Amino acid sequence: MTPHDAALRARFCEAEQGHVFRFFDDLSADQQATLLAQLRSIDLALVKRLIETHLAADKPPHVPLLAPGQVIPLAADDAARADERESRRIGEEALRAGRVAVLIVAGGQATRLGYDAPKGTFPIAPISGKSLFQLHAEKLCALGRRYGKALPLLLLVSPDNHAPTRRFFEQHGWFGLAPSDVHFIEQGMLPALDRDGRLLLAERGRIFLSPDGHGGVYRALAASGLLEKLKKRGVDTLFYFQVDNPLVKVADPIFLGHHLRQQSEFSLKVVAKRDAGEKVGVFAQVDGRPGIVEYSDLPEALREARDGSGRLLYGAGSIAIHAFSLDFFARLGKGTLDLPHHLARKKVPFVDDTGDVVTPSEPNGMKFESFVFDGLALARKTVAMEVARSEEFAPVKNKSGEDSPETSRAAQSALFRTWIAAAGLPVPPPEGAVEIGPLLALDAEELRARVGGATPGGPLRVLLDGA
Repeated sequence: MTPHDAALRARFCEAEQGHVFRFFDDLSADQQATLLAQLRSIDLALVKRLIETHLAADKPPHVPLLAPGQVIPLAADDAARADERESRRIGEEALRAGRVAVLIVAGGQATRLGYDAPKGTFPIAPISGKSLFQLHAEKLCALGRRYGKALPLLLLVSPDNHAPTRRFFEQHGWFGLAPSDVHFIEQGMLPALDRDGRLLLAERGRIFLSPDGHGGVYRALAASGLLEKLKKRGVDTLFYFQVDNPLVKVADPIFLGHHLRQQSEFSLKVVAKRDAGEKVGVFAQVDGRPGIVEYSDLPEALREARDGSGRLLYGAGSIAIHAFSLDFFARLGKGTLDLPHHLARKKVPFVDDTGDVVTPSEPNGMKFESFVFDGLALARKTVAMEVARSEEFAPVKNKSGEDSPETSRAAQSALFRTWIAAAGLPVPPPEGAVEIGPLLALDAEELRARVGGATPGGPLRVLLDGA
């Protein structure tokens, strides 16, 4: 062991984590190198804070003071529509100036869908079967064509799906994007702890690590060096969303315009909850600051509460579509501001003191992650904007039932039928699948401009694919 490695071992022993070296002398040289590399990546000061926070003596949980969040509602009168037009104008100016980059959170696998690959590769378009990645990438191509500026694409990937995600883009010719405009950022990992605050070994020479949550994107982007590259390129705004929603209006100029006009650091889109029982996070004021309240943390009385018009008081469901100022992202990424870490008790396979792998039958470990929306409370200014669920939110999360491939494809087809009607084209029957490719049109207005009044000379799906 080199003096540098010996010093590393001493630091872990001083932190009362020296047990991770108990099999070190029996490991091969490669296994020792792997373990040492892992240990060098672990922030012992953070581990200490997690232990102090989550293993402290019992104390009553903090009960936050909640109030409904302030939301820009759907435009319902001439004044609101005029305000929306002004926001669109400002958002479009930003896009033409090349001030916007797009960040997709794409670290997950599609195992819940019975599909063994990165979720972004899942085929979701109603007719063509285009993947989530292809639909999002084609939207960026179309935006670049519309505004005359390419938008950089940043993909937050996990260590497990980084290689297959990159390979998927390469095999499909980057879906028309310039390879130099596509950047992969690897998600950070955090160690799991046992009930006594000790690091868990997954193998004799490997620490158990798990993803640090989507809140880790702040540090991951800062560590990648891309923040400075984006600034030099003239980017000052990030448009953020999760890969599993094919209806995202990527870099929506109206949303960007509201964000920029109000000098917001962190903006978000919300939809009206389907009902009080829908299990989504809710935008609210939490102890006087904007935040997201998880469904399980919202008291039942507040969950059911309604205003004078019958709308849920806490009905602004977050759909994980955000806009950030790049400077705010940098402040969080460089540690100027800290996000809390949330604890999840899980069954974590581990190596016991004899070197055997134990598969526990009940939760034995503590995993930690941070949430990107916790940054709301740290932003100097925030904006929340309501959008129509039918136009912007049809996620693919479950194999069947709500938020499944079936419901997502049906929602896409339903939206495209409204575009076709607005363009003056024959509307397909409601039971059939309909698809409008992003390369043909990004919205009803563009479809009307390109094919309005035309009579399909062939199958509607071919006319409206655009690829």
